Amino acid sequence: MEFTEAINQVAAKVKELKDSIETEEATKTAFIMPFIGQVLGYDVFNPREVVPEFTADVGVKKGEKVDYALVLDDQVQILIECKKIGAPLTLENASQLYRYFATTRARIGVLTNGQVWNFYMDIDEPNRMDSKPFLVLDLLDIDETVLPELNKLTKPAFDIDSIASSAEELKYVGALKRAVSDEFKTPSDDFVKLLAGHVYDGAFRQQVMEKFRPLVDKALKRYLNDQVNDRLKTALGAEDVKIDAGTQITETPSAEDEPANQEEPDDGIVTTEEEIAAYRIVQAIACSEVDPERVTMRDAKSYCAILLDDNNRKPVVRLFFNTRQKYLGLFDESRNCERVPIESPAGIYGYADQIREEVRRLL
Repeated sequence: MEFTEAINQVAAKVKELKDSIETEEATKTAFIMPFIGQVLGYDVFNPREVVPEFTADVGVKKGEKVDYALVLDDQVQILIECKKIGAPLTLENASQLYRYFATTRARIGVLTNGQVWNFYMDIDEPNRMDSKPFLVLDLLDIDETVLPELNKLTKPAFDIDSIASSAEELKYVGALKRAVSDEFKTPSDDFVKLLAGHVYDGAFRQQVMEKFRPLVDKALKRYLNDQVNDRLKTALGAEDVKIDAGTQITETPSAEDEPANQEEPDDGIVTTEEEIAAYRIVQAIACSEVDPERVTMRDAKSYCAILLDDNNRKPVVRLFFNTRQKYLGLFDESRNCERVPIESPAGIYGYADQIREEVRRLL
């Protein structure tokens, strides 16, 4: 099994079962052991490779255990401490991992709840595990840029020197990236003050903070939206947008009841740039399942329909952008359309999995 395929399989299992897992032991069986075996490439049934309940006495601490030790070339290389799915990952709750790191030859420590995997090294001080991970993998929100580094931790490709040489940069770039992501989601007071300081010269009192907070939030979202649109315009080209404004699709809760070819005059139908941007985003998401040229767009007065094969009996999503609050129409297995609010076309990315699933159903 290929490395990326193995990750996707474990990720799918986490998504499917996470809500039904209630204990740490169940987390180990359902998610952590499959990750060790399928992704990292160790034989979980061979105690010479995977040592459960690994013990290494530390000073006056006797009999403490780390959940797993991964052994390669007769040396412990990776220590893994496990928590229940959904549990917060803090080193305060994994003191054994922190202590054991200094008493074994392992250079990699892992703290995981089955969904999120935090990988640590001794970058800041030799033989002392760092307080912050150099690599973070969330199986429900995979950052593909970290996968090449994660691959270096697998048994077939284990290269501690290569990992160590890139770990410091990876640690800080990853942490900065997560910090930027947090600021985009919920701008902090310091960040609001920093940006507002570029356009406001007065004293920055609390009332000014409250004034600028929603403005900064809106500016960040617009910037991100513009970047997405620019990328999509470059990737797809404006000429790829296929719009048939002369076909009306009757708005009903169920896609099954839509007439096959109901025409209406195009009076009053205006296809906006936001609708075109949203269409390009849906097309880009769906291209993992089908040729993007098969994903088309028809505009009508009440909504825009994104279709497969230009067939109004194969709706992928609907765009309700004609009011101040924008909605994305998603279809379930019964082909009922549910509206979900989004702030901008970029919000469609949050529903990429549902869109791909609907495309697969329509094939």
